[in-house]
Amino acid sequence: MAEVTFRIERFNPETDSEPHWEDYTFEPKPGSTLLDCMNHIKWYMDGTLTYRMSCRSAICGSCAMKVNGGGQLVCNAQLDDHLGCHVEDDRLITVEPLGTFPVIKDLVTDFTPFWERMHAVEPYVKGTDYEDGDKETRMSPDDFSKIDPASTCIACGACYSECVSFDMDKKFLGPAALAKAQRIVHDTRDHETQERVERLSEEGGMWDCSHCFACVQACPKPVKPLYRILELRREADKLGVHDNNGSRHARAFVDIIEESGWLDEAKLPLKSVGSLQEIMTDLVPMGIKMWLKNKYRPNPFHLLPGMHHPEVPKMNEVTKIIEKTKHSHQK
Repeated sequence: MAEVTFRIERFNPETDSEPHWEDYTFEPKPGSTLLDCMNHIKWYMDGTLTYRMSCRSAICGSCAMKVNGGGQLVCNAQLDDHLGCHVEDDRLITVEPLGTFPVIKDLVTDFTPFWERMHAVEPYVKGTDYEDGDKETRMSPDDFSKIDPASTCIACGACYSECVSFDMDKKFLGPAALAKAQRIVHDTRDHETQERVERLSEEGGMWDCSHCFACVQACPKPVKPLYRILELRREADKLGVHDNNGSRHARAFVDIIEESGWLDEAKLPLKSVGSLQEIMTDLVPMGIKMWLKNKYRPNPFHLLPGMHHPEVPKMNEVTKIIEKTKHSHQK
């Protein structure tokens, strides 16, 4: 096999003021995983390189890193699949610590923010009681299928590394924590579903996800965190937990399009907020920016009573889609 260069971000807080890159060039064995290559570098080239690893079987989640710009586990990633990603050099692999987390040394990051969010959602069954003297609380295969994907999470943190919402807002619970929350919310043995959904609907919860799908791409397991978040939102709607900006925004989105087929970006913020104070402090500045960017269609006077966007062509098709979606959602 031809030589490959690993360009690794290094940082030692005892000697470095800023992170820097170091290159390691060698000839990997055929069929090597990225972790095999990292171990070769540490064992034979530079023993000071620091990273986490344990099971080498995609179970423990400790070897998550950022490879060629994306977070993933390196133990189950084949080297061949990552070659050719750099235009300037198809034999170059870049490795960085997971994004959004503080770096302790080299590729080792501080997972304290991750575990704080996991603990915050209380990811364990509460309030279970036993019936008729049974020693266990049974769950049907259909009920278990609702929590099976989320139960495969190995807490590797790769999804947080790529999460735009978490990067921008550290109040956000994040994809893995919300996926764990969905696993408990839909667990038929738990007796605090309503309370959980109400807490998860607050600021920093399920409605703060920006639907970028980055967590789905980064996750090495079939968790698909974004889909678990969407299931939480559906449960919130089912339970009538609507007194929050996120739920109001989603419901207003559908209502506005149902009127004429247009997404009226002037009405949407007004229908989403729940207080006059928010309108004055948040929406007025936003409205000015929207005006300057010509976001009002067809003109600002459609906000007045009786004034609406003209209907889009084939509005009946839009109505059918909305009705079918609502019907499917109610099942």
